Amino acid sequence: MNNPNKYILGINSAYHESSACLINNGQVVIAVEEERLNRIKHAKPAKVDNPHILPFKSIQLCLDKAGIGFQDIDQIGYSFNPERRLLNRDLQQPCIDGDWGSKSGEELFYQKLQEIIQILSDFAGEDLSRKLKWLDHHLCHAASAYFVSPYEDAAVLVIDGIGEFESTTMYQGKGNKLSELNSIKYPNSLGFLWEKMAEFLGFSEYDACKIMGLASYGHYSYYYNTFKQFIQTGPGSFSIDNDVLQFRLNEFTGLERLFGAKRAADQELAERHTDIAAALQKITEEIVLELGADLYRRTKSKNLCLAGGVALNCVCNGVLQEHSPYENIYIQPAAHDAGTAIGAAYILWNQVLDNPKTYVMDNPYLGPEYTDDEIRDVLDSQNLKYSYHENIEEVAAGLIAKGYIIGWFQGKAEIGPRALGNRSLLADPRHPYMKDIINMKVKKREGFRPFAPSVLAEKADEWFRIPNRQNPSNFMLIAYDVLKHQQELIPAVTHVDGTSRVQTVEKSFNSKYHKLIEEFEKITNIPIVLNTSLNKMEPVVCSPEDAVNTMKKAHLYYLVVGNFVVDNTWSK
Repeated sequence: MNNPNKYILGINSAYHESSACLINNGQVVIAVEEERLNRIKHAKPAKVDNPHILPFKSIQLCLDKAGIGFQDIDQIGYSFNPERRLLNRDLQQPCIDGDWGSKSGEELFYQKLQEIIQILSDFAGEDLSRKLKWLDHHLCHAASAYFVSPYEDAAVLVIDGIGEFESTTMYQGKGNKLSELNSIKYPNSLGFLWEKMAEFLGFSEYDACKIMGLASYGHYSYYYNTFKQFIQTGPGSFSIDNDVLQFRLNEFTGLERLFGAKRAADQELAERHTDIAAALQKITEEIVLELGADLYRRTKSKNLCLAGGVALNCVCNGVLQEHSPYENIYIQPAAHDAGTAIGAAYILWNQVLDNPKTYVMDNPYLGPEYTDDEIRDVLDSQNLKYSYHENIEEVAAGLIAKGYIIGWFQGKAEIGPRALGNRSLLADPRHPYMKDIINMKVKKREGFRPFAPSVLAEKADEWFRIPNRQNPSNFMLIAYDVLKHQQELIPAVTHVDGTSRVQTVEKSFNSKYHKLIEEFEKITNIPIVLNTSLNKMEPVVCSPEDAVNTMKKAHLYYLVVGNFVVDNTWSK
C-alpha cells in the first residue's frame, strides 16, 4: 500500500550550521541543527574541502521521529546550487591558492558537493539522484522566512555573508511563489564585514553577537567616517572596497591603516574598540534601513520577512521595525544557515510542487524531546540525587527567587542559536551582580555580554517600550528599550544602553515556561526571568545527558529536567 503522506527532507551543509528538516504535507515534523547532536559548535567549519560532510545525525533523527525510511521521502532539497557557484568563481579575488575563490579551491568545493549524491545514497541504501534537488542558497533563506510566515504577500530581504555569490538578495513573495527582484554580490557583503571586523577586534569570525553587545558601550561618531572611506551606500545598494578588507586573506593591514592596530584576543578592550563596534553597528543599521526602503518601493507590501545571518542582529531589527515603512516584520528563529534546511523543504513543497502556504512557524520548538522514563534513566545512570514534582514550575520559580542559577530543560529543543525557554539557564533579573556572576563563574565569557529577559507576553508593555509587538519578539530577535522607571528593578537584563533583547512568552506556545514566570511573579512581583542558553563553551544542550554534563561543568546547584529537580549541592 502506498504511503499517502508527502515527506520532503531539507538539508544544509555547504558552509556551516549544518541541519536537517523534515516536513509532511507541508507541516514541520522536526528541524534540528547538527551541532546539537555532534556537540561541535556550528557542526563544522566552512571549508572548501568539507561540504560533503552531511548532518547524518540530524537526518537520521528526522527519519526516526517520523518512523520512516528514505523510501518514504518524495524529494530532498539541498540548500546550495553548485553549478551557479562554479560559474561565478572569478568574482572571488584576491584569494589563497587552494582556498575560497581560487580556481583549485572552487573546483575542489564543486567536486565535494557533487559527491553528496553518492554519499547520501550510500547512507540511504538506495539511489537518491532523482530525489535530490540543488536549490539556490538565498532562495532557501528567503523561503525559510516567507513560506512559514503568516503573510500571503511580503517583501523578503536576505542578508548574509555569501550564497553562491550573492551577499544580499531581495524577493517578493506572493501566495506560494517567490520572485527575485535584485541582488548585491560579493565582495559587497555585510555578513563578511562583520566577520572580518570581529576578527580585527580580537574575536572569532563567529562572534558577531559579541560585537553587537560591545557596540552599546561605544560612540559611533568617532569612526563612522572611517567606515565611510571604504563603504559606499546608495539607493537600495552598497559597495565595500575589498582592497581594504581583503575578505579571503588573513590580512588586516588595510584596516590597521584606518583604525590602528588589530586587537589581540588577550588584549584588554579599550574605548577605541567599543567605538569601532558602535560605528559598525550604526552603518549597518543605515544600510539595512535603505535596503528595506528600496524593497518597499519595489513591492509596496506592508509585510517584511528577513533571513540570513545579519537578520539575527536584534538591535538592527529594532531600528528597522521602528523606522521602516513596514507594518509587520517576520523573522524565524533560525535565520542563519541552519534555517536553509527548512527553506529547502518549503521551496519544494510550495514553489515546485505548487502547494498552498498552510504552515506558520509561530514557535521555535521543532527539535527532539525526551520522555520521563528516558530522563529518569539518565539521572539514575549518573547516580544523581533528584526528586519529582508535579508543581515543577512553582519549585523552579522558588529556586530562582532565592538567587540560584538553574538549568531548565523542557519539551522539544529550540531551533536557532538562542535558547527560548526549553534549553535555558534561568536566574533572577533583580540581582545587580547576576550578569557578572553568570559571565565570569558559569559561562566563563566576556563581562560585557548582556543577558535577555523572558517576559510574560501580556505584561511586556508594562516593562518595555514596544511600539508594535511582532512575532520576532517571541524569538528574542528584536531589542527594545526598558522603561526608565523599571530599569533599576531588573538590572541583570538591562543593557548599558537601556535596552534589552526581549523574549515575549506566550502561554499558548510554551505553557510550562509561561507558568514558571507566572510563579516567579507571584513571589517577586516581577513577570520576568533572566534567560540565557544552557551551555558552557559548547553548543546549546540537546539531550538530558548534555544537560547533566553542563550542570557539572558549570557547577550549577540545580538542574530542572522535565518534572525532575536534580540537586547538585550534595556534590559541592
